[in-house]
Amino acid sequence: MIARISFAAALLAGAAPLAAQTAPIILPGAPGQPNRTLTAAEAIKLSDTRYSPADVMFMQMMIVHHDQALEMSKLARSRTNNPAILKIADRIEASQKDEMKFMSDWLKERGEPLAMQGMGHAHHDMKGMASPEQMRALAAARSTEFDRQFLQLMTAHHRGAVDMVDELHKTPGTAYEPVLYEFTNEVVSDQKAEIDRMNAVAATLSTDPRATLAAGFRDAGQAIKNLRLVTAQPKPAGFFDPANPAQLQPRIAEKDGEKPKPKKGEEPPKPKFGERGSLLDFANTDIAFAGDMMVTGNYHGFNVYRLGADGVPQLVSSTICPGGQGDVSIVGKLLIMSVQDRRARKDCGLQGANEKISAERFRGIRIFDISDWRNPRQVGQVQTCRGSHTHSIVSADDRRVVVYNSGTSYVRDEKELAGCFDTGGDNTALFSIDVIEIPVDNPAAARIVDRPRVFAKDGQIAGLWRGGDHGEGTQNTEITDMCHDITVFPAKKIAAGACSGNGIILDIADPLKPKRIDDVTDKGFAYWHSATFNNDGTKVLFTDEWGGGGRPRCQAGDPTSWGANAFYTIENRKLVAKGLYKLPAPQGDKENCVAHNGSIIPVPGRDIFVQAWYQGGISIIDFTDPANVFEIAYFDRGPIDKDQLITGGYWSAYWYKGRIYATEIARGLDVFALEPSEFLTREEIAAAEGAIYPGEVFNPQTQTQVTWPKELAAAAEASRKGG
Repeated sequence: MIARISFAAALLAGAAPLAAQTAPIILPGAPGQPNRTLTAAEAIKLSDTRYSPADVMFMQMMIVHHDQALEMSKLARSRTNNPAILKIADRIEASQKDEMKFMSDWLKERGEPLAMQGMGHAHHDMKGMASPEQMRALAAARSTEFDRQFLQLMTAHHRGAVDMVDELHKTPGTAYEPVLYEFTNEVVSDQKAEIDRMNAVAATLSTDPRATLAAGFRDAGQAIKNLRLVTAQPKPAGFFDPANPAQLQPRIAEKDGEKPKPKKGEEPPKPKFGERGSLLDFANTDIAFAGDMMVTGNYHGFNVYRLGADGVPQLVSSTICPGGQGDVSIVGKLLIMSVQDRRARKDCGLQGANEKISAERFRGIRIFDISDWRNPRQVGQVQTCRGSHTHSIVSADDRRVVVYNSGTSYVRDEKELAGCFDTGGDNTALFSIDVIEIPVDNPAAARIVDRPRVFAKDGQIAGLWRGGDHGEGTQNTEITDMCHDITVFPAKKIAAGACSGNGIILDIADPLKPKRIDDVTDKGFAYWHSATFNNDGTKVLFTDEWGGGGRPRCQAGDPTSWGANAFYTIENRKLVAKGLYKLPAPQGDKENCVAHNGSIIPVPGRDIFVQAWYQGGISIIDFTDPANVFEIAYFDRGPIDKDQLITGGYWSAYWYKGRIYATEIARGLDVFALEPSEFLTREEIAAAEGAIYPGEVFNPQTQTQVTWPKELAAAAEASRKGG
């Protein structure tokens, strides 16, 4: 037995060397084309996964890309004496020369050409490359004008390099070679760091006082124009951590011997902090008004204020009910609150609901009885599949309240709430909104009465934007499977929805059966966030929350058409694009900034909007001519911290009874008064202060049509004519 096995093994072992392979290795041609016969070496090369043709093309193109950066850097020496620009140019020249040598050596070592055929005719089409016209303009510029052009072109150039790496990494079979993968990641890291430096330098070129305000929590620099700061109030007790009111991340201490010493000419290493950002546990959010009362929402609950002399808020009560996001509305004796976090509980408990599936979890709208402002009581709840990010009061009478709910979070498990599916065709909880009915006499019986498919088209419930980018130089836009905000205008029987990938308008003649009548998209929008009508209902302003509100999207090098406002007129029930507007003051990389919540300032005969821009501050604009929007007034503080980005700034800024009320996410609550200026007369301000709100109620996503006493409107009109 042993001998037999050994003999068989010997035969098998000796089989390979006994005869050389004579069978051909075939490479099939395309249909109609002949086959080729390959050598073993050629066959192996075809399957070589160390690098791909796309890797080669990337290196060839990036050499040319870097060469233009060197060309721009060399121009700086004879065209500017700005030491910050010269330092940037020197650093780019040194680093990109090194990288070009690496890329050239990489190609030579693999027997690949340094340039691809025909590249010389098309290299200006590469991402971020300046055109010949732009390069000639840069060469002709001097001093500060050169600095501006240099930073603008070089920032775009660096972003282009980052995009090129991103495209390479997304291409199947690329960057598998470890040295290439490491190199491309270093390119991204270096280019992004340089972009941050260039944005900081570009901000110093701005003459706007908001551009370089000093950082601080309570002692930040301030800039104000055509406004008066009436009061700045900190958060009430129980709504901040006294040991860490700014919610700063802990600094990571460096161990002995680990602190690297910067080389000559290098910047010192930046401090490191904890990686996890704030949960926004104590973030101030939206505001609602009724009579002389004001309620400010918070991720931790809500606060009730009475508005006193000069509009100064006086705290009446605080209600702790964690769950985020805490948007609020007031309807008669009821307060409605949006809740979205998975940690929220039915009983407002502080211990959370941490299990994946929990009978105690609450996500939806809470209903409070506020008959006694000092002692709000929870009297109803409506659980929803995606929670409640925002809500809109569509109609209300003595019998019922109709609410549109917008849930933007994940779809909960069907085992936790029956009927909730993120798959399942027409049964999915995606691609719809919730219509909720609240019986006034019995809020506990509140329920969802419909989930209309307002995004349906051609028989498909997912009928609008399906997500992704719109092509070269455009944004990557979220899929339209929900609305972030729906602003209803009951007096006009219409609503405007900012619905992640689209802006839409709805016919709400029947509040229970909203119908989409038009939809638009914008190649520069990342996330359609909120909508506001003018007082006539003939225009609508949409905001783009590019970066989700937690990113610095107002830096000097950021596109002005991204993270902006878009203005549309409504003509024959269709949305017609008219213009864009973005905060003109460049912000730093430690300031989360993008377009956010605001309201109309009711000046008769004009369309004026006050808006929160997170740490970009508040801005007041005139969009009477939506193609030529201009700024009237502003207020801004410096970043919360000079070393780390903390989510803060203004969540909302609303006009009510002659004052602007603005919730600062981290710092507290501010109140402003308008001041006369070359943009706004004293009589126009008086008319806005005297505007009549039906029922003396203002809710964030419910627009009311205001009117004015005749004498105030006439005086405002006369003042514009010099009377």
